[in-house]
Amino acid sequence: MAKARVKKGDMVVVISGKDKDLTTPRRVLEINPKADRVLVEGVNMVKRHTRPNPQQNNQGGIVEREGMIHLSNVMPIDPDSKKGTRVGAKILEDGTRARMARRSGTMLDS
Repeated sequence: MAKARVKKGDMVVVISGKDKDLTTPRRVLEINPKADRVLVEGVNMVKRHTRPNPQQNNQGGIVEREGMIHLSNVMPIDPDSKKGTRVGAKILEDGTRARMARRSGTMLDS
């Protein structure tokens, strides 16, 4: 179990796999740190066959939604250069730890 360098809501690029696309940043929807997996908007689309459920007003059929991908296949976006970057840590004056982009040195946490 590696330390997750991305958080929910971060903009990332997919750097490997079938959805590798270095030009389009995507938003992280969910993160599962125990399994080292993230759910990224519009990436790894899978089809789910759902059964109709009148109580939940669910019509049923084939639903397409995002699937989880491994944490190592995504890289956060650098706010300055808009490219993928590694993540480092910086201790601020008040003693809190903040994430910083290795490419430019800008802070990822606002």
